[in-house]
Order: sequence, then C-alpha cells, then structure tokens
Amino acid sequence: MPVEAVYEPCTAGFGAPGGRAAGTPAATPAATPAIVVAHGFTGSADRPAVRRAAQVFAQRAAVITFSFRGHGRSGGRSTVGDREVLDLAAAVAWARELGHTRVVTVGFSMGGSVVLRHGALYTADPVAGSAESGAGGTAVRVSEREGRREGRGEREGRIQRTGAHSDAVVSVSAPARWYYRGTAPMRRLHWVVTRPSGRLVGRYGFRTRIATEDWDPVPLSPVAAVPLIAPAPLLLVHGDRDPYFPLDHPRMLAEAAGPGGAELWLERGMGHAENAADDALLARIADWATATPPA
Repeated sequence: MPVEAVYEPCTAGFGAPGGRAAGTPAATPAATPAIVVAHGFTGSADRPAVRRAAQVFAQRAAVITFSFRGHGRSGGRSTVGDREVLDLAAAVAWARELGHTRVVTVGFSMGGSVVLRHGALYTADPVAGSAESGAGGTAVRVSEREGRREGRGEREGRIQRTGAHSDAVVSVSAPARWYYRGTAPMRRLHWVVTRPSGRLVGRYGFRTRIATEDWDPVPLSPVAAVPLIAPAPLLLVHGDRDPYFPLDHPRMLAEAAGPGGAELWLERGMGHAENAADDALLARIADWATATPPA
C-alpha cells in the first residue's frame, strides 16, 4: 500500500549569524536527528498545520511528514489509529534508510496515540524485514504480510524489526483510552467514523476515507502502551483547553508511565493537536526531541 511521504533536510544554520552559508555542505544524515511527524485524524502531509510544524522542526532536525492510510494521497482506508502503526513504522524505517541514526516520532491526537503504540511495540533488536522506500523518496510501502505480522506481534508482545523503532517519543493531545465519548467533539467524531452518513462526510468533507470494519482485535490502548516505551524517553504534551480530551487523559498516561517514565507538559490556553500548537511550543518540542540523550 503506498503511503505519501515528504522528506525535508535540516535547515539549521542558514541565515543565522555565523551559521552555515549557502553552498556549504550540510551535516551528514548520520549526524542529524530526524523527526517523523504523525498527523491527527483528517490531517495529511500537505495540511497547513502539518506544514507549519515541519518548518519549525526542520530548523533543528530533518523532518519526514506523511499521510496516514485513507488520508491525502496515501492508499487504503483509515482505521482511526489501528493499522496506522504500520504507516508510521514504514516512515521511521525510511528515515533510517536515508542514514539518520536518531529518529524521534512526534504525533498529534490520533497520531499521538499511534506514536505511543509504535513506541511500545517496535524495538531496536534486529530481526529480518523492514519497510521499503518508494521511488524518488516520495512514498513508502506497507505490505499485507507486514500487516499480518504486526497483528500477531501485538497479541504476542513487542515486535522486533530492523530500523522501524523510534529513539524517543512525543505525544501531543492524545487520548488515554479508546472509545471515549465524554465530549461533544468526540461524539461527533464517533458519528463520522461509525455511521454510513458520517463516513460520507469524512470522505467528501474532510478528504478522509474511513474503513467500515470494526477493530479485530482491539489494538493495545494508549494507557497500556505507555509503560512499554521505556527505556526510550517519552514526552506528553496536552492543552488545558483541549475540547476533545480533558486533562484526565494526559495525567492517566503520565501515571501509567511510572516514576521517571514520562515528562508531562500541560500547556496553559492550548486547544487540540497541531492546529493549536503555536510556533513557540513546536520549537520547544523540537529542542526536546533533538537534545543529546543522556549517556
């Protein structure tokens, strides 16, 4: 299945006093961290909020943005956070194939739940098999065999796949549990996902093609995934004015991570996901993502 993806090299140094001049060779990918951005439901690689986040992140790291299945120019249909973990794994593997040795995943809303589950399931231990990069670096591919393998791996425990793991995880505006309907926006979202008329609105109103099948099996929940992410560093970011998920969600995730398992930023006045994250917050996230990990 093709997944639309965009690679942007790090722009650090250009235009800065004493920085790297135009024409000067850039740092090698091995010396440059990469940030893989996982957008929210109904987003895509070309949405303005995703492009803005990529531009801020690119000042500190190379950036890969992509469209989850059923979104943008990617194939397939959205499973609203279930099989999307395969799309993220393919994008992370592509970053490593490009030469980046440190890869950090940053997810928003649905993408925030996906990066948590990806961080829990995909480990650094080498086992044969990885995602393939597409021609020209504009797409990655997810095979059906990989999909079946991921499903078995989630039931049996953590997945070991060369190059598909993240070195650190940032989850922004993510839910703590599935099937949450405690706010009006989430009740509307469930209508879009579960009703035929809602899926028509999703397809033609939000350019999002939604699968009709129920989850089988139900994927590992965000709160169950969080304790499995260590030893990779984890940052949880949530706004205190999020209309979708109230503050009990990030607090539940932080508590599940255990002492020292996650850093929690509760942002005053922030709403939901990439649309509500201003440039200053995005820069702080990028600084955290690109900081030299402790020895």
